Amino acid sequence: KELFVGLAMEKLEKDWNKHPILHLDLNIEKYDTLESLDNILEKSLTAWEKLYGAEPSERSFSLRFAGIIQRAYEKAGQRVAILVDEYDKPMLQSIGNVELQKKFRDTLKPFYGALKTMDGCIKFALLTGVTKFGKVSVFSDLNNLIDISMDEQYVELCGITEKEIHDNMEEDLHILADKQKMTYEEVCSELKECYDGYHFVENSIGIYNPFSLLNTFYKMKFGSYWFETGTPTYLVKLLKHSHYNLYNMAHTETDADVLNSIDSTSVNPIPVIYQSGYLTIKGYDKMFGLYRLGFPNREVEEGFVKYLLPYYTRVNQVDTSFQIMKFVKEVCAGDYDAFFRRLQSFFADTPYELVRDLELHYQNVLFIVFKLVGFYVKAEYHTSEGRIDLVLQTDRFIYVM
Repeated sequence: KELFVGLAMEKLEKDWNKHPILHLDLNIEKYDTLESLDNILEKSLTAWEKLYGAEPSERSFSLRFAGIIQRAYEKAGQRVAILVDEYDKPMLQSIGNVELQKKFRDTLKPFYGALKTMDGCIKFALLTGVTKFGKVSVFSDLNNLIDISMDEQYVELCGITEKEIHDNMEEDLHILADKQKMTYEEVCSELKECYDGYHFVENSIGIYNPFSLLNTFYKMKFGSYWFETGTPTYLVKLLKHSHYNLYNMAHTETDADVLNSIDSTSVNPIPVIYQSGYLTIKGYDKMFGLYRLGFPNREVEEGFVKYLLPYYTRVNQVDTSFQIMKFVKEVCAGDYDAFFRRLQSFFADTPYELVRDLELHYQNVLFIVFKLVGFYVKAEYHTSEGRIDLVLQTDRFIYVM
């Protein structure tokens, strides 16, 4: 919120404190019923009407919103600044529920449409969210927005660059190296591997995850800080619903139209995964306009794959790290009997219905398990002569699958 407000203030005139600010935060509801959206809009509109007044004839959310904007402008004598956090949270939470998503869209479409109607009373507006909806767009009535999601001049907006780290956190780098008993160069390399790698447009500099980076300096230790803040359950639901081959997730190419839109009826989870930050741009084919996607860094790759394991096997979330540790130790010790028993336990009694493709499920389990093992054991997935399903290499053994 501080970032969004700060941005707005930069855009406003020097007497910004005279501009009325309407701030709508849609992040605090679960959005599993139509009433959940109505309640949050009602709460915000009522609070604004206490400040700027209300008209009995304004009965719908959109009419009330438009009336508030106009009266705020007239009362202050200055145009209004509007900030919306998580504009898409209701749509995102209802992915897979076509009927509920349609109702949310029918509510939000005219509500956001008021921004265009009242354009003359608005000085500045900033709407943020995880996703961008295409055919089910809530913005079809609002065509005067500037989309900065893949705009090169804004690539540094939501992260920290390597130069900014060295310009502002040089002392922290040396303290971290001392605390972790690493060299300065090793710390810089580890930070880059763990938290760098976000690209919001082709051929741009890498961006570090600010949340993870600052938590690393605060605690003076490396960790999976981003995944501790929340879990992407909607992504897992989408992956399972679409019977997606997980191997393709980090080996996919697509164009900007696919990356920049989400259709509630689509079975392609890639746009949602990309827009949620679990995949990023790794390369660009200028001739065909195709983006190559991949995991941005180790924190995201390991965290996401580890999170998937309980949804595809009987391993519970608490036990995931322990199971992977045992698996790695068995691989390194050459104990292939224990290795196969544990693998069979991952396949046994799967937790969700496999009605379409049993082989795909086995492939997905293997992908998850060996991806996780691969963080501790050298793993190779393909060769110039064709793809071997898997090669695991330890200091004493080589496993060819």
